Amino acid sequence: MVVPLISPSILSADFARLGEEIRAIDEAGADWIHVDVMDGHFVPNITIGPGVVKALRPHTAKPFDVHLMIAPVDPYLEAFAEAGADIITVHPESGPHVHRTVQAIKALGKQAGISLNPATPAKMLDYLIDEIDLVLVMSVNPGFGGQSFIASQLRKIEAVRKMIDKSGRDIRLEVDGGVDRATAGDCVSAGADVLVAGTATFRGGPGQYARNIAALKGMG
Repeated sequence: MVVPLISPSILSADFARLGEEIRAIDEAGADWIHVDVMDGHFVPNITIGPGVVKALRPHTAKPFDVHLMIAPVDPYLEAFAEAGADIITVHPESGPHVHRTVQAIKALGKQAGISLNPATPAKMLDYLIDEIDLVLVMSVNPGFGGQSFIASQLRKIEAVRKMIDKSGRDIRLEVDGGVDRATAGDCVSAGADVLVAGTATFRGGPGQYARNIAALKGMG
């Protein structure tokens, strides 16, 4: 069975101690750092901007997995790239020309991801699969942490895995939303190889982070 990469969402971290929290999850075995950027327009919540990403960048060498839930997204790509994002993931609905958005991310020297909301079909990837480095399947409606996993998304994960395998390209398949010890195995069985986990990673405080991450990997 695939041992997934774990990308803890700092949305569930203690925002008063973000630098310390990032160092703690790095030491606890996080593979990536997932940064949820929300604008209060594309999704019903407001989180952080590129200034915070830049401030956090010196605290870890792990890849910054930046998920932009903002619209329009194109005007902000360069700022997040310069702030230290390694992977920039966008939604097809966040601008009029998502193929152009992907090209812009690649031109900035970053990996490009596409995120699919629960009602967005896998078919949306048909003409993007040859350009992207990551697909993020949202297993909750984006906007808030701590939501319950939407089981219908397992079929989408399976469908995306088939598309990736058929493409022959090295594309990561990430899942975000309600991922915990109970649902992580189902996601991996369906084809995911990266799991975003906020609540499940940060539960119990820093002393528990290593145990929480090991559990998500199916090793604890």
